[in-house]
Amino acid sequence: MTTTHASPRTPAAEAIPPLIERHGPRIFALALRLCGNRADAEDMVQDVFLQAYRKWHTFRGESDPGTWLYSIAARSCKARMRRRGGVDRRMPAMSQLMPWRETSVAAIPVPAEDGEAAPVRASIRREAEEAVHRAILTLPEQFRVPLIMKEMLELPIEQVGAALNIKPETVKTRVHRARLLLRQAMLKRVPRRAAPDPTYDKRVCLDLLKAKLDAMDRGRGFPIGQDVLCERCRSVFAELDLAQSACASLAEGQMPAGVRRAILDAIRRESLSP
Repeated sequence: MTTTHASPRTPAAEAIPPLIERHGPRIFALALRLCGNRADAEDMVQDVFLQAYRKWHTFRGESDPGTWLYSIAARSCKARMRRRGGVDRRMPAMSQLMPWRETSVAAIPVPAEDGEAAPVRASIRREAEEAVHRAILTLPEQFRVPLIMKEMLELPIEQVGAALNIKPETVKTRVHRARLLLRQAMLKRVPRRAAPDPTYDKRVCLDLLKAKLDAMDRGRGFPIGQDVLCERCRSVFAELDLAQSACASLAEGQMPAGVRRAILDAIRRESLSP
């Protein structure tokens, strides 16, 4: 993601409008996934940028203003969710999220040179995106917010921790569990085939899964060659990649023009008030 450092010495009325253009679409996408409905998302986006305008004097310019905005958005969403009450559902235990006992895996076709598999892959991707979106809305707040910031906004673990004021290791733990839940949810919607028998014992598979999740944290490819993995591990890792890709695609889109106008009008009114 491109980093743009804004000077805190720039007047708020001049600094915020360019941030709306640059970060508004992602803030709106973030709000949609955090709030779960369009009306609340529109209210939240307006609230985020008005807070940014009013608190611009607190921005020190030491980090990307996008991260600063996302932290405001996360706090705004948490406050809204808590005001509504009955926010959190229980997160399944880690043991329930592991793929050891599953009897099927996603039937993801390998891309063919002639493009024959392309329509099937596109269909699977659409189903994956819908399943991931629905699953995100079931996540408890403390899992939903870091997952969205890491997977949708593609922020480094350290920046997510700084924005949420929690330790990076806590971010990692929550994101890893959330990823495994998204994978399970996705499997219920996409075509499946019989799961191959694992080649290694559970301890080795657990170590490989941890290495895969750590690699996803860094945004890099898996550091262990595909030839080392058994077919079962390759299938599970492909599912994690598909769920991550589906999650990232949810950040795409535009901020409604009406919301942009409402924010700019509110800023203009506040800048003119004594």
